[in-house]
Amino acid sequence: MGPLDAIWHLSNFLLAPVGLGLIAASLCKLAWWRPLRAVRWRRLAIPAVGVAVLIQIIFLVWLGRDGRMSTYAAQVVGVALALWWTAFGPRHRGSSAG
Repeated sequence: MGPLDAIWHLSNFLLAPVGLGLIAASLCKLAWWRPLRAVRWRRLAIPAVGVAVLIQIIFLVWLGRDGRMSTYAAQVVGVALALWWTAFGPRHRGSSAG
């Protein structure tokens, strides 16, 4: 495999988790725009993308191949938890945890 093929493989491997994280952060910011008015979009997107990519790598190592439905399901759950934690978790200004 040449260097150009390796770049294409890597970009295709990362496209789904990065896209999921970016789209989910955008939809989260759009759906809860009032409570998240003070939260920057980047603060939501970075953890969401990071969790999705991490899950993609973990499931590749664990299952031996990518593109399994269990990988995508785990990414959706992981991104949702990361967004909830970032937007409304214990460190959120409006929470009673302080």
